[in-house]
Amino acid sequence: MKQYVIDGLSPYDYERLKKYCDENFGEPSLGAVYWVEIDESILNSMQKEHIDCKPYYFALELYEQRLSSEFLVRIKKHIKCDCMGYADKKQREWLMDKIDGILATLDITI
Repeated sequence: MKQYVIDGLSPYDYERLKKYCDENFGEPSLGAVYWVEIDESILNSMQKEHIDCKPYYFALELYEQRLSSEFLVRIKKHIKCDCMGYADKKQREWLMDKIDGILATLDITI
């Protein structure tokens, strides 16, 4: 699985990240998975056409020493659709910038 991983979090960093994610992404699924809605401006042509599948998400996993996200564009409304799949370059960069922005906002340096 292709993913973006930030590891080596301190307990203090984890608590601040958890609070941020709870406030900005809602309660986590399965105790550690947050759903980060993807900005519509970066959807590919198929995703834009699949109106019934919107919104699209990246799954962000937060554990005590690690924050990670797969580079997989997901949907919640269906189990499987052709519009799901690995992120393109623009979507990958958006996700990494989003995560890096959260870390910068919280002044977390790894």
